[in-house]
Amino acid sequence: MANYKIINGTILTCLEKGLKTEEKTVFVRDGRISFQPFSEDEDFEVVDARRKLIMPGLINMHTHSYMTMMRNYADDVPFTDWLFNRVMPVEDNLPVEAAYWTSLLGCLEMITTGTTCFVDMHMYHRQAALAARDAGMRAYIGRGLVGEDLYGDGYSRYQQAMEEKEEFASDRLNFLLSPHAIYTCSEKLLVQIGEAAKKDGFLKQIHLSESMTEIEDCYKAHGKSPVAYLKDIGFLDADTILAHCVQMQEGDLDIIRNCGATIVTNVASNAKLGNGIAPLVDMREAGINVCVGTDGAASNNTLNMFREMGLLSLMHKAHTRDCLAIPSDYIVQMATCHAGKALKDKNIGSIHEGARADLVFVDLDSPSLFPNNNIISSLCYSANGSEVDSVMINGSFVMKNRDLLTIDKERVFFEVSKIVEANLIH
Repeated sequence: MANYKIINGTILTCLEKGLKTEEKTVFVRDGRISFQPFSEDEDFEVVDARRKLIMPGLINMHTHSYMTMMRNYADDVPFTDWLFNRVMPVEDNLPVEAAYWTSLLGCLEMITTGTTCFVDMHMYHRQAALAARDAGMRAYIGRGLVGEDLYGDGYSRYQQAMEEKEEFASDRLNFLLSPHAIYTCSEKLLVQIGEAAKKDGFLKQIHLSESMTEIEDCYKAHGKSPVAYLKDIGFLDADTILAHCVQMQEGDLDIIRNCGATIVTNVASNAKLGNGIAPLVDMREAGINVCVGTDGAASNNTLNMFREMGLLSLMHKAHTRDCLAIPSDYIVQMATCHAGKALKDKNIGSIHEGARADLVFVDLDSPSLFPNNNIISSLCYSANGSEVDSVMINGSFVMKNRDLLTIDKERVFFEVSKIVEANLIH
């Protein structure tokens, strides 16, 4: 692993009071960030980051990377039609090995738009892990779990999740337990997953309170909201990541805050599927740790975190009719240091001594960012991802001067084109 001395750049740091930019030399030693100069006997490469912002890599806290082949495939249809009549039939018939290429396409898009780490929920054994490994990305990967009994009809999926961890766990690849939703998992299964997570030290993620149908069905079945239901069965805790949380009911945010769970908001997906806008202002005021995710390309339709950040701030300002709602620096923190907190790793999502060297180099001379009147707000209101010049993950460049170093773009496009032709009905 090479060491680097990064000079002439402007770094973005995450402090307790917010974000700060400053000109500072950064040293990358053995995959970690340092501000201590190299000794005379240490080998290193000098990287001139003149007119570049060096920022923590963006962390996509909820996605389904394999879904890229369904980009723009199931547009402008109701949510239940989108899920049950368009997406699931494709998923059911997709060859397992095909998901490697579609996941690798997801990694390609994320790298080129400044994402260094993603949290994935998938349904194809080993493929997301293989793609993340080969792309050089950091990832938290979970096999989607469904069924009535974790040790009965749900066991094969659970066993796959354990096998993936055994085979692929590394300093870049991590694994979590991923029950799909309360409407695809029985109460018994959810309780068993919660117990397994505590016993073996797993984080867990779940889709929650995404649509009004889910809310209505939960009240009919349990007489309470999905959030209250998960609390009462002992599923919610500080190791829980809740994706969506659009349809919050009275008392839900207090429950989430008190148990210490993290919410991941997916503004583009929720808007496109007509599910609404999550109450982010209320979540922030409640003191809940909130992060950003793109969801899958079938419902977003990109994995571009810069696009997501821009939409997130603008839509909440419009929705609340308050131009001060959800400022840009808070949005950037949601996509960086808030994610590190959720993933229980203080050394990702931030640039500080000893942090993992997951860095994005943003070209400050990009027309969309120039002049640089306010660099931090420009990341939210001006950037579109094309400004990303170079990306380093775990101390190694995966893209340098806009050249991909770990992924053969033409091969990926060729393979995904064949998959689309064979598996999508037009």
